[in-house]
Amino acid sequence: MTEQFLQFPVIDPIIFSIGPVSLRWYGAMYLIGFLAAMFLANKAADRSKGEWTREQVSDLLFYSFLGVILGGRVGYVLFYQFEYFLSDPLYLFEIWQGGMSFHGGLLGVILAIFIFARKTKKSFLAVGDFVAPLVPIGLGMGRLGNFINAELWGRQTDVPWAMVFPTDSLQVPRHPSQLYEFALEGVVLFAILYFISRKTNRLGLASGAFLIGYGVFRSIVEFFREPDAHLGLYFSFISKGQILSIPMIVAGMLIIYLGYLAQQKSAISQTNSAKADSKKIKGNS
Repeated sequence: MTEQFLQFPVIDPIIFSIGPVSLRWYGAMYLIGFLAAMFLANKAADRSKGEWTREQVSDLLFYSFLGVILGGRVGYVLFYQFEYFLSDPLYLFEIWQGGMSFHGGLLGVILAIFIFARKTKKSFLAVGDFVAPLVPIGLGMGRLGNFINAELWGRQTDVPWAMVFPTDSLQVPRHPSQLYEFALEGVVLFAILYFISRKTNRLGLASGAFLIGYGVFRSIVEFFREPDAHLGLYFSFISKGQILSIPMIVAGMLIIYLGYLAQQKSAISQTNSAKADSKKIKGNS
């Protein structure tokens, strides 16, 4: 019955091994995403006319990397395995068992941005706008890693592009939801944010657009993605991923509004300052 559907391509998750050390495709995807983000960030710094330096980019990416790892692990344990954590608190540190949460990693990155902004005396929203276009690269590569690992697959379906995954005990055709997420959260979201970052200087717009875009795209894909077995669906229709994405959309709208207010306030202040200087010059003359 399943022969009529696409079969998962045979992909060895390990690229190569040297003794006990192995390089896996999943890790390689994140490495590629990190290097691509660093390349684009350095290019953006070079175009910033002194507002950013490559040293600051290096520091910011390091802080963000720590935020992703620590926040992602803590978020996964608290959002998806909280009952297990209560029974065994040391599970938080058992990272070799896997388990990372995007929403937890996002909170970690926001904290990293806040610390970096305070340290460098930059605007929190400005730093967020600088980081936002870089994030979809890592997201897209991570989803490709999920696909190669044949994990986080979608719900059962009979669409022509349905796929049978070797890790599925039921061996039924499913949505390749990892590729849906790669397309939306990776490619499309990157294109939107790259356009915004290059065509406008609206404070908070890139940051807000990222939160809204990811929240919307993740919510859409969740309708095709298989819910976590131990969580299922809340009220028979909404997943934990969608519940966590709704606050992102609201926060994105709020950030865009706050950025608009901040720029309006700055413009009024500059106008008043220019008028005051003009009056001083006329008075002196």
